[in-house]
Amino acid sequence: MSELLVEAQGLGKAYPKVHRSSDRLRSLGRLLFSSRGAERISVLRDVDLQIRRGESLGLVGENGAGKSTLLKLITGVLTPTTGSVRVRGEIGALLELGAGFHPEYSGRDNVAMAAALHGLSGTELRERLPEIIDFADIGQYIDEPVKHYSSGMVVRLGFAVIATLKPDLLVTDEVLAVGDESFQKKCVQWIENYLAGGGTLILVSHSMYHIQKLCRHACWLRGGEIAMQGDVFDVTQAYLAYHERKSASVAERREIAQAGVEFSVIAVAVNDDESERPALLELGDALRIRARVRSRDGRTPGVMVGIVRADGTAVYGTSTEIDAVAPERVAEGEYLCELQLDGLPLLPGSYRIRVHPMDTEGVRIFDTIERSFVVRGASREFGLVRLAHRWNHVCANGSGS
Repeated sequence: MSELLVEAQGLGKAYPKVHRSSDRLRSLGRLLFSSRGAERISVLRDVDLQIRRGESLGLVGENGAGKSTLLKLITGVLTPTTGSVRVRGEIGALLELGAGFHPEYSGRDNVAMAAALHGLSGTELRERLPEIIDFADIGQYIDEPVKHYSSGMVVRLGFAVIATLKPDLLVTDEVLAVGDESFQKKCVQWIENYLAGGGTLILVSHSMYHIQKLCRHACWLRGGEIAMQGDVFDVTQAYLAYHERKSASVAERREIAQAGVEFSVIAVAVNDDESERPALLELGDALRIRARVRSRDGRTPGVMVGIVRADGTAVYGTSTEIDAVAPERVAEGEYLCELQLDGLPLLPGSYRIRVHPMDTEGVRIFDTIERSFVVRGASREFGLVRLAHRWNHVCANGSGS
């Protein structure tokens, strides 16, 4: 069994209640003169967590659930109110945007300070500085004060320093949500290589795509407590289902608002399941999307179906109008159609289905319903889809077979 790198037992954090400026004086007075101490608000409670070397853990939860507080306790930025946490190794942390950078100093000077704080000598810094600057890829801004940087440039610089140091434990909080797409891809590729080399990761993100792509385990925090932890797909699917249940009342109001719309979606079933749970597919499974559409005046609607990756990247789309088919009339003002994709070539990841009813002519879209699904499987291929391929044997004369 691999070495235990992070161990938290009964971990908790509470702050004095200070909604108004007068509360600060009241809290100070209670600390000095009352045996009860100051009134406190608990933001994290009874967290038990173990992370072994080489593991990757995704932290998920709503804003205010305690994710950032937990990271700060693990990295030593905060001290716990209750319980304990122990880390056996060097930590590389990217928490609050720009934390640790002096805004008046240049990027180059901040890199030097960060390197010194991590124990690098002057010689080691000179050797690694070109690598850091190349990874950050911010051009001439490396010699400009950090206060002139955009949020994305700050993240580029911070991640470049951590990437060069290769710590035992990498801790990141929504870093991938700030940088541009090309830098996100660079960071994801670096993290994958880091994990393949035995690194350990704690990742906080609201992107279930990144959590599922980079992490094998997940922990869901809700209201400062652990709601669930375990396999990344089990936890993230439960978390997504929780949000879908929360939005049920919103969906009801939406249906009322759409009562006068010409065409609207009544229900969508993914592989015969009309529930809001994300559908779970294995690599190469068939995908069936069945849509029931309401037509206000009885005209036959068109239906468009699209598939996007969890980050919004378009994958595929078609419609009944494009394929010259018509939904079937199943009741007064109700129509049904089903699209089947056999041997789905999508690579493992999280995806969304978008269903849109259209007018008879296939020109105007009236409504949008989304359903999530996850493709699971063991694959190290890159991109969105698995393309049929083979490697040919090439002879010395250049001919193939």
